[in-house]
Amino acid sequence: MAVLTGPEKPSLLQVAPRLLQILRVLARHKVLGALFGKKHLPPPKVVRKTFEELGVTFLKFGQVLAMRRELLPAAYIAELKLLHDELPAMDFKAVCSTVEARLGAPLTELFSSFGETPLAAATIAQVHEATMKDGRHVAVKVQRPGLEPVISRDIAVLTYLAALGERLDPRVRPFDLPSAVREFATSLHRELDFTREAASIALFRAALDDVPEVWIPGVVYERSNRTVLTIEFSPGERVDLYGKSHPEAMPGAISTLVELMLHTIFEEGIFHADPHPGNVFVLPDGRLSLIDFGNTGELDEPMRESLILLLDAVVKNDAKAATEAYLEMIPASETVDRGSLVVDIRAALYDINRSDQAHVSIGDAFESLLRAGTRNGVHNPPEFLLLARTFVILESMSHQLAPDHDYMKSFREEISRLTEQHFSLERIEEKTTKLARELERLTDDGPGDVRRVLRHIADGDLGRVQAPALEALGIRVSHDLGRLSSAIAFGALVMGGSLLILAGPGWHHVLGEVMVVTGFGGMVLIPVGGWLRSRARR
Repeated sequence: MAVLTGPEKPSLLQVAPRLLQILRVLARHKVLGALFGKKHLPPPKVVRKTFEELGVTFLKFGQVLAMRRELLPAAYIAELKLLHDELPAMDFKAVCSTVEARLGAPLTELFSSFGETPLAAATIAQVHEATMKDGRHVAVKVQRPGLEPVISRDIAVLTYLAALGERLDPRVRPFDLPSAVREFATSLHRELDFTREAASIALFRAALDDVPEVWIPGVVYERSNRTVLTIEFSPGERVDLYGKSHPEAMPGAISTLVELMLHTIFEEGIFHADPHPGNVFVLPDGRLSLIDFGNTGELDEPMRESLILLLDAVVKNDAKAATEAYLEMIPASETVDRGSLVVDIRAALYDINRSDQAHVSIGDAFESLLRAGTRNGVHNPPEFLLLARTFVILESMSHQLAPDHDYMKSFREEISRLTEQHFSLERIEEKTTKLARELERLTDDGPGDVRRVLRHIADGDLGRVQAPALEALGIRVSHDLGRLSSAIAFGALVMGGSLLILAGPGWHHVLGEVMVVTGFGGMVLIPVGGWLRSRARR
């Protein structure tokens, strides 16, 4: 059964039973007063304990809020970070029955050995060490039973409360709470679907196959499904524990993490969104091993390109370029005060512009952008929030494991490499070719598509009166569209050729001259062709 995100507008009757339970917990912790207008907020520790008592959904929601520094005061963020993602372990008999029911066979037939003591027990699942019948050493992640109906019920309550909050207090509308709840529900849905995590593992293994410093454990598909995930066992030691006995290895480990993070983000469009020490191991041979891919992010190509420009601007302390790149990343909205947004971003990055490059914090820069955007009505994309959290975690781990290491050196070097690659001749040629193909398709298909649409209009009541005029209009529009598409295509040739010429002598220069001449020649022929056709019609 899939996790339900709740109805778009759940009624009070639907959520009343669970809502009453929540209100009792809030009253017991004296949090209700703040919700009903009292000026004094409850202490941060009380808020954390309230989330913990409300159960798995609110525990996860509190962890999400801990990432939203643009929404909450620093004291509450610090306290919410302490929310434990651990629960008492399931009884081993319950684990056995759960695995057998979900994999459809007795545990003794599925595995030759299965550890009774879990390696870890979190809110969603717990992990056990096991051995396959063929001798493979594996780790089995078993989802706790009964989570989906509980989470679905709580999501419906959160949806109702978000809508109610916007109606009662206009000040919260810029935060777009209903969208935040929908994104949270989607995130939980992904985390509960282990087949999605298995697919993410396969993507990361393929993406990092050529990186010798990293190993990703593979999925044992015959012992995996939506609620049970079996992967190769990682025989390493947690990176923070390994660092205590091998501090000299930590600078290299941090540099490797930075490089692989940027590699997967910009070259593959995926990233591990929870790279804390518990998910990073050091193998006996010194390689790093990443585990737990339940929380990952994806970026499309336009966002990756804008992100490269944004990070390059932050690293170079260029506030103006950072502002422009951020504006390209956010979704278009009429409610965004773009002028005020630019001013706020410049102010937010002022301290970074003044600081030494060695002390630039990418995580702080992201959070500054998020705060500036939220103040001006921006609904930051979920991927952007995940990225901010990822860089904050990475920087925190760097300071913890290698406090004297300048991890920004690795960051700057990798960003410089990616920027050069982004503007390489090969990439320019690839984009020019792609643009030419798209414009050629538009030129070929556009006129016919316009004529077909106008014929459909002409078949209607209005069209029967004005069909001849509409058909003539269609022909004229088709010709104009064809000329416009051709002009754009020839203009693209001129721009692409100019860039190749600027690259310097060599075959690039010759190819650029050919493209420029062809582009200008085509643009000259367009009006000549139109003049000849107009004379022929006379």
